[in-house]
Amino acid sequence: MKAKTAWETTPFLFRIFVMTATTAEHQPARQTTSLWVLFAISFSHLLNDLMQALLPAVYPLLAQIYALDFTQIGLITLVNQMTASLLQPLVGYYTDKYPKPYSLPIAMCSTLSGLLVLSMASSFPMLLLAAALIGVGSSIFHPESSRVARMASGGRLGFAQSLFQVGGNVGTAIGPLLAAFIIIPRGQGSVSWFAIVALTAIAVLFAVSTWYAGQNRMQKPQPVAVRNKSISRAGLLGAFAILALLVLSKNVYMASMTSFYAFFLIEKFGLEASSAQLYLFVFLGAAAAGTFIGGPVGDKVGRKVVIWVSILGPLPFTLALPYVGLELSIVLTAIIGFILASAFSAILVYAQELLPGRVGMIAGIMFGFAFGMGALGAAVLGVVADATSIIFVFQLCSFLPLAGLLTALLPNTGD
Repeated sequence: MKAKTAWETTPFLFRIFVMTATTAEHQPARQTTSLWVLFAISFSHLLNDLMQALLPAVYPLLAQIYALDFTQIGLITLVNQMTASLLQPLVGYYTDKYPKPYSLPIAMCSTLSGLLVLSMASSFPMLLLAAALIGVGSSIFHPESSRVARMASGGRLGFAQSLFQVGGNVGTAIGPLLAAFIIIPRGQGSVSWFAIVALTAIAVLFAVSTWYAGQNRMQKPQPVAVRNKSISRAGLLGAFAILALLVLSKNVYMASMTSFYAFFLIEKFGLEASSAQLYLFVFLGAAAAGTFIGGPVGDKVGRKVVIWVSILGPLPFTLALPYVGLELSIVLTAIIGFILASAFSAILVYAQELLPGRVGMIAGIMFGFAFGMGALGAAVLGVVADATSIIFVFQLCSFLPLAGLLTALLPNTGD
């Protein structure tokens, strides 16, 4: 017992890089929260989503180099997020039956390849290939890393998912910031510098995968989880349909921000691309902060309450955003990002409680659907922007949080 306590109190980074397969194999299975694993997988999520965020962050640069229109930009997002979304449920379904711990560092190798292709791309098809490779890495990473977060949660499911998610949101926020200071001033080739980030993620994920593999070897067979019989099959299908609409609303709005907010600021206020990326960082940073709120609050007050507030709550701010000045725009986007981002952890845990025993599949479906809807939304919004204006796109998207009213129709799960 003393040895285990000493291990748990060892500094985080030391444990990440010196943990060996033997250590993982002989650690006893525990029901307590494994904080070092949660922080490691959250840090990995940060690195993964940082690299994912580089792609939309360099859109203004790519648009200038290759004379891309909004439709082509939307297509790049579509390819990136569709490769991520279509594979995720399949990966989750397969790994529910046949866990593959070491698929995590392998996933990061695909992302690394995508970054290198992006740094050397000389044509629009090459940009699409880079987007696809980055998307494939994400499709493998998210279901398995979400499973690791749940395994290490010690029953604090909302907290674990929020800690995992906040890493991703921080990475998404940092991406545009690094693009503004590194890639945009130095050009497309500087994307290759971020191979260091991918290699770091591979090292961390190898350590996490070793722990994950050890847990699988020592775990006793668990009883088959049974879904809540008070919810009929029709009610279950209805609940997932409502969750799909809520995720659609949230992620299309998020896509409008990540793909087009910089262009909105450039067109409306005449900002330079690097300055617009800094303002995008404000939105994404607020989203990162909001992400951590949803899970722990959901553990205390219930998932439905968090879903209700986080989807519907941003409505007055999204309605005002297209009509205010620059300073107030920054304030409103921070509020919108903070509230809206708190939804996903609560939605994911709520969905897993509806259908227990299918952790990877549900995580794959939810992440995949979120990416897919964001991709389709970006593609459609790009066409609308070319046909009308980028300002009209934000006026149109301002009504999306109205979907939060559908939360009233969700069944109670007893959380």
